[in-house]
Amino acid sequence: MTTAGPSRSVRLFGTDAPVADVQRLNAGDLEVEFAQGNLRAIRFKGHEILRAIAYVVRDSGWGTFDPAISGLTVDRQAEHFEVRYAARCGEGLNYTAAIRGHADGTLNFSVTAMPECDFETNRCGFCVLHPIVGVAGKSVTVEHCDGTKEDAVFPDLIEPWQPFKSIRSLTHTPGEGIEATCRFVGDEFEMEDQRNWSDASYKTYARPLALPWPYIMPAATANTQTVELVLKVSPSSTSRANSANFVRVRVSNRPTGRKFAETGLLIMPDALQETLDHYAALEDIAPGFLLCHLDATAGHGQDELNGYAKLQSRSKCPVRLEYVAVADGDLNGEFRALATKIQRSGLRLDAMVVCPSVDRQSTPPGSTWPECPPLSDIYRSAREALPGLAIGGGMVSYFTELNRKRPPVALLDFVTHGTNPIVHAADDTSVMQTLEALPFIFRSAAQIMGNDRTYRLGPSYIPMRQNPYGSRVFDNSNARKTMAKMDPRQRGLFAASFMAGYAARVAEHDISSFVPASLLGPAGLLGGADERYPAFHLVRQLSKLAGQSVIESCSEDQAKILSLACCERAGRPSVLLSNITADLLTVTLDPGSPKGARTIIMIDEDSFPGARITKESSVGKRQFELQLKPYAVALLRYNV
Repeated sequence: MTTAGPSRSVRLFGTDAPVADVQRLNAGDLEVEFAQGNLRAIRFKGHEILRAIAYVVRDSGWGTFDPAISGLTVDRQAEHFEVRYAARCGEGLNYTAAIRGHADGTLNFSVTAMPECDFETNRCGFCVLHPIVGVAGKSVTVEHCDGTKEDAVFPDLIEPWQPFKSIRSLTHTPGEGIEATCRFVGDEFEMEDQRNWSDASYKTYARPLALPWPYIMPAATANTQTVELVLKVSPSSTSRANSANFVRVRVSNRPTGRKFAETGLLIMPDALQETLDHYAALEDIAPGFLLCHLDATAGHGQDELNGYAKLQSRSKCPVRLEYVAVADGDLNGEFRALATKIQRSGLRLDAMVVCPSVDRQSTPPGSTWPECPPLSDIYRSAREALPGLAIGGGMVSYFTELNRKRPPVALLDFVTHGTNPIVHAADDTSVMQTLEALPFIFRSAAQIMGNDRTYRLGPSYIPMRQNPYGSRVFDNSNARKTMAKMDPRQRGLFAASFMAGYAARVAEHDISSFVPASLLGPAGLLGGADERYPAFHLVRQLSKLAGQSVIESCSEDQAKILSLACCERAGRPSVLLSNITADLLTVTLDPGSPKGARTIIMIDEDSFPGARITKESSVGKRQFELQLKPYAVALLRYNV
């Protein structure tokens, strides 16, 4: 008797939880997507004007309410559309919303909130997202609340603090012959550079962070906010056609001068014993190193170090220590005690990252910086206690914190930080769009650390292992949820596709290592009964690419396909292709790409949860076509 395999949704996303319903609304050349009460993908003549207009309600821990929507009506006409609905958040906040769009590009989104009782919140109001692709570094006119105007630019390198405050309107040019003005009414707005959190947007939001939070919205007091988009369109403006499900990728034999990064795995103390039981899986993956976490404030010490030493002995993997220091007293004493424990364990360290515990928490605008010894003193104490060991600093959290508290890099051998894609949004589209922000993060981080320090990326995956922006990471089972400790997509093809896209972005920069997963746990590669998730097979392949020369490759539509190409010493190229969409795509490798016999390793819904391997003989043509199913990953190896 045979049993049915997992559903297609489970294969793709690790869950049968449905994808949020999306309605596409049109009025002439204006197009929007309406989902969960908000707007996204706002386009005119095919040009992306805004990425989103969303009314957001957050609790006192920065968790986002999922509003219960009722009374939804949608009126579609050829020259306009109108949406109305009511919503409720938590135990006492009701609001009504009205959205109107017109063929001339005018769009109006208005909300009136009415708390039934005093309602505590960190933010209740509109967030408007400007995209970054084609916008970063470009001109914008900022009208301030006092009526003055400022000619400025959207930041190119990522701003640690708000680039613009006291905003009444923003005017920019999203396409030739199109001028877009976004007006904000009902509160004082300011902008933050959301690329700090790997969001692919600049976010303009209501209530300045310098004001106290959380705050109380008084009972029975109406609060109305409006966002209005107005376009000026010249006769010379042109339409941008939507690309078909066909993407061209060009791969050359020209070296970039970079080597592909080592791939490491994070090992947490609470998964240590189970990892010891699965050391054979580590041998199969053969990662470049293990990043072993040790948090002195959580009581980690000799037992954990002994366990890491045993794991190193069994797996033969190099070990780097991620040490969260107490750093509130005798620094020399703390690091001497650590060195003694390491020596007793027999653990042979490749390197150590040092981060004071307080730096794991974000310090947003208007907050008081926590007490902490100077980082220079912390690093010097670590070096004195562990002479000859490579010492790294930066953050064990995310780029935001590194950007806001920049370490004295001259005292370090390397600098590190992680990223997380579900800080502000957790839908499939938003998570994949964070890959657009990575080049900006990597360039900005490289500028912070300079040319003489090695760049090592820390843990960077979909689940959130810690929450610098609130009191906790949130429990989750099978939902797509922001700031969640567990994300079901880790079990599906989605995570493999995201990870392959991430690796492609890493290859574009001088990054020596990255940590895309754990072996076990929320960001793990293994499930129950030793099930190997799709990402397991990808990490195994990425580990083999470490140290290979990166050669030039380019996808003509990086919102759909991301590519990575390496060349071994024997001259055999490898090409990694990732479909980061829910569509079936046809990929063509252009003339100039490698030719010869190919081995294709395909990770897709037909091979779930493993990988299928096919071999093709040379057909004498360099041009090659390959179909990639939703969120599929293909690795092509050539024999030339």
